[in-house]
Amino acid sequence: MFATVPTPIPARMKGLNRAEICDVNFQQFVRDWRGQAQSRPAPSGAILDGSALDARGFAELLESQLISRHLDLMARVLRVQNKVFYTIGSSGHEGNAMVARLARHTDPAFLHYRSGGFMAERFRKLPGMDPVMDSALSFVASAEDPASGGRHKVWGSKPLWVLPQTSTIASHLPKALGTAIAIEQARRIGHALPVPDDSIAICSFGDASSNHATAQTAFNAAAWTAYQKLPAPVLFVCEDNGIGISVKTPDGWIGRNFRDRADLDYFHADGLDLAAGYGQVQAAVEHCRRTRRPTFLHLRTTRIMGHAGTDFEIEWRPIEELCAVEATDPLLRSAAIALESGLMSKDELLALYERIRVRCFAAAEEADRRPRITSLGEVIAPLAPYTPDAVAAEAAREAPRDKRLAVFGGEDKLPENLPPRHLAIQINNALHDLFCKYPETLLFGEDVAQKGGVYTVTKGLHKAFKGGRVFNTLLDETMILGLAQGYANMGMLPLPEIQYLAYFHNACDQIRGEAASLQFFSNDQYRNPMVVRIAGLGYQRGFGGHFHNDNSIAALRDIPGLVVGCPSRGDDAATMLRTLAALAKVDGRVTAFLEPIALYMTKDLHEPGDGQWLFPYPAQDEAMPLGEGRVYDADAGDLVIFTYGNGVPMSLRAACEIEAAHGWQVRVVDLRWLVPLNEAFIAAQAASARRILIVDEGRHSAGVGEGVITAIAEGGYGARPFQRVVGADTYTPLAGAAFLVLPSEQDIVAAAARLA
Repeated sequence: MFATVPTPIPARMKGLNRAEICDVNFQQFVRDWRGQAQSRPAPSGAILDGSALDARGFAELLESQLISRHLDLMARVLRVQNKVFYTIGSSGHEGNAMVARLARHTDPAFLHYRSGGFMAERFRKLPGMDPVMDSALSFVASAEDPASGGRHKVWGSKPLWVLPQTSTIASHLPKALGTAIAIEQARRIGHALPVPDDSIAICSFGDASSNHATAQTAFNAAAWTAYQKLPAPVLFVCEDNGIGISVKTPDGWIGRNFRDRADLDYFHADGLDLAAGYGQVQAAVEHCRRTRRPTFLHLRTTRIMGHAGTDFEIEWRPIEELCAVEATDPLLRSAAIALESGLMSKDELLALYERIRVRCFAAAEEADRRPRITSLGEVIAPLAPYTPDAVAAEAAREAPRDKRLAVFGGEDKLPENLPPRHLAIQINNALHDLFCKYPETLLFGEDVAQKGGVYTVTKGLHKAFKGGRVFNTLLDETMILGLAQGYANMGMLPLPEIQYLAYFHNACDQIRGEAASLQFFSNDQYRNPMVVRIAGLGYQRGFGGHFHNDNSIAALRDIPGLVVGCPSRGDDAATMLRTLAALAKVDGRVTAFLEPIALYMTKDLHEPGDGQWLFPYPAQDEAMPLGEGRVYDADAGDLVIFTYGNGVPMSLRAACEIEAAHGWQVRVVDLRWLVPLNEAFIAAQAASARRILIVDEGRHSAGVGEGVITAIAEGGYGARPFQRVVGADTYTPLAGAAFLVLPSEQDIVAAAARLA
């Protein structure tokens, strides 16, 4: 029989430090314990009758729990001394150490921020690692922090396959599922995984986070996958403490919501009781690994000491309720098990408790003496690594000739041996080449497979490379980008397609908050290499409206570390794609390829039938350097027009009218790279300009033009007369009204007249 846990000493006065109370509660509970101890169990014997946990395992789990607790206590003490900068603790959640013990250190883990117990236990998996010192370095934001290099307090470890998360409010669930699917996908395409083939992905989160739209999309996609009998070995661990900051989760809600959900296999475990919960957790982990099905582990936890060190629960929560919650402290139950089983005496348990306290404080004091980040260069070093020579060499490396001949159907059908073609065809050819060059490449999204995409840009890829590498997904951009991260985590090169730019906004945080931040918060230990294809921009005819004519580029330009390229013609598209793929492969970069829909099928420039917007397919060894623009009529300087995308052919046509009207020589500069803007290139083009015109199909208040103007001004050329032609600050309407809000050739000509 389990001993009853006595109620700890009550704290009846407001303003008392709840961390101190929990600390005293544990010590007093041990001293006051009056139960009957059994004979000391053998190391391999059950810690208590009927438990699946042996004595050796319990002793190690207890130590991990105590490490987690004392890290929390240490953080709260040293925060007031400005030595520690993170106090979102794991107190009450220490039972997650059982998940770490029962999983492998090669099972990729995406963790909730209350994972101190999990981390302490996973550190046992590899010899010579110290969870206390590593955690202390992270708490004090030391540059020697092995997880993030002092950039954030994250639970992460490269050797332990814990991919760092920051504020994990469900945004990590899609990529955890994506990683699980990628583990299985590797077998189908013959890709060698960086982890064992039977690995599972572990993803923990709180009960409050389970309600988030991003979490729900992951649960739905997991069930959608399982329904089709496709393996997806993800273990969703919902650490249910019954409260989210101050908002309580209704009693029974998690069980009610997930227990009977089809194709999401439900297990419940008591995370407050190691002896009882261990077998329950074991069943969930083994089920997930054996069946390869998405598994939901509902882990009962509690939350003591508040949401964080700055959360003074006594100010808003009744004292009686606080005391009742503190009575469920899992460390009290673990202490009772240690004493009842005869594994430890009171003195031995208290001595262990104090030894770990001393160890944690000593580590924190030592960590406080270690170097901190002191320069901007150090901060941003891992954000956007770029090795130009290596990228250029990789971009120019040719795909195997035999594969190309087989895919394209012979020498005479190689794209470089065919007549000049339009943008959509050349993108398609470049994608075929990338698939020949990189056998780990995957392309996926809505309608991309048999249909070949809405605009047939991916036509033929599914037939050539089969469903293992080219496949349709459910209609869910968040999950598409989550899949991309999962495949990238497992060493593949994903090319997800977002069908329209407006659809990207539904899932922007998967790139902004997750994919693009991983290199930064892992100090470049983990990478998410990918090329996100996004069809977008305006000027579509026949149908459209906002969702099919979206010109909101600012959402992309505001993502730190992201590379965004936007070609206006077919040959540029091919050489740009080669560089984007090389950036992903060599430097692990997250990149976006913004494809102007209205130019997909454009063949003519000035008159119908002139064929002046058809271009030859570039040779295999040609690639476009990052930041390199294209200049039309480089010697012209009376007027220089900076533009991109649809603005390029528009500006070239307008230039003819401007030259005729004013006798000016007009230079058109295609930026091609929108993030990062090549400020030196822009300034150099402005230096020889008498007048400057910026044609930006983005919106007046949030486009690309502001960056161009800044580069010109900061380059010292702001005195040049200039005009800006931009889209209006409005959503794009349907049919002909769309052209009232987008820049036109007549607008460009009129702006030039104003400069005259």
